[in-house]
Amino acid sequence: MSTTFAAASLLEAAEHIVPNVVVWRRHLHRHPEVAFEEVATSQFIHDTLGSLPGLHLTRPTATSVVAELRGGRPGPTIAVRADIDALPILEENDVEYRSRHDGAMHACGHDGHTAIVLGLASLLAPHAAEVPGTVRFIFQHAEEMAPGGAEELVQQGVMDGVSQVIGLHLWAPMPVGRIGILAGPAMAAPDQFQCTIVGKGGHAAIPHECVDPIAIGAQIITALQQVVTRTVDPLDPVVLSVTKFIAGTTFNVIPNSAHFAGTVRTFEPALRTSMPAQMERVIRGIAEAFGATVDFTYEHGYRPVVNDPALTDRLRAVVARTFAPDTLIDLRPTMGGEDFSAYQQRAPGVFAFVGAGNTDAGIVHPHHHPRFEIDERSLSLGLRYLTAATLELLSVR
Repeated sequence: MSTTFAAASLLEAAEHIVPNVVVWRRHLHRHPEVAFEEVATSQFIHDTLGSLPGLHLTRPTATSVVAELRGGRPGPTIAVRADIDALPILEENDVEYRSRHDGAMHACGHDGHTAIVLGLASLLAPHAAEVPGTVRFIFQHAEEMAPGGAEELVQQGVMDGVSQVIGLHLWAPMPVGRIGILAGPAMAAPDQFQCTIVGKGGHAAIPHECVDPIAIGAQIITALQQVVTRTVDPLDPVVLSVTKFIAGTTFNVIPNSAHFAGTVRTFEPALRTSMPAQMERVIRGIAEAFGATVDFTYEHGYRPVVNDPALTDRLRAVVARTFAPDTLIDLRPTMGGEDFSAYQQRAPGVFAFVGAGNTDAGIVHPHHHPRFEIDERSLSLGLRYLTAATLELLSVR
């Protein structure tokens, strides 16, 4: 192994690439595109990768890019994934690189993920002849919209031959300078539901001649919380949130119908399977008791993200020996969802969290908020982590 390809040398070289990573992140932030519309984003990624030596580029879908670095020495095939889509949010930040596309914003950190993996590719590409194995860089579209771009890419064969897969998420709730990697369930299955209550509309002053879908809906929504607190084992994590309620047009009319929707988050497969029936029993029971009918639908989203325990131990050890002693922190699972889980169905995988928050700098807003921001120092740590993790999986030390 050439000394120029030693882990220590590459980690040092990563710092020299960080300015490019910041520039790429800010370009992507200025030009966000939502799920399945990442035309300019994927072209930018393709063009950036195309300027590097030693990469073989493909376009598995219209708005995704895969770059494969085929090493000159025998070794495993590993995959490194970045998600590239933005959210349909109007940005409220007053920064030079503010979104120029009204109604679209990188409010979850995908611009940073993409820039970091571009940095990793640019770091490794000049050393293709010395790489022991193959690194497949996956720039995935449509993480934010179920069924998600990951499943589509898996069906297109991007995981064929892959022995291990890694990814990361810049994490605003965690302070910059920290990395969290937990074994087992890390992110929940994000399912969603819709319900329409059909009653009988009429004059608001004569409610006894109506079947009020708003009053019925209010009782249903309250009762659904008892599905969580009274029918589920308290030791099984579950979230049931109603996030939308639409009904009525004016103050003196009871409407014919009301509509509500929301999400259910679970880790346990058996609980995930049982939740729709438990919810429907409550919904139909209350509606029928008051003379209304309902149309209830439940859609399964991504599977839970479950980190491979053995691979997690290896990567936690990498962080412990590579970075400052306080870098690696214990992390609890989150009920957020991620379609990285699709890749984990095909190979052992680990999804890590890199701190991006900074209370002192006012970087405190949650993901999916119109004022979401990251401390850009997280880009450096993210690049160095992925570099160290990739070299570990290639067994380059």
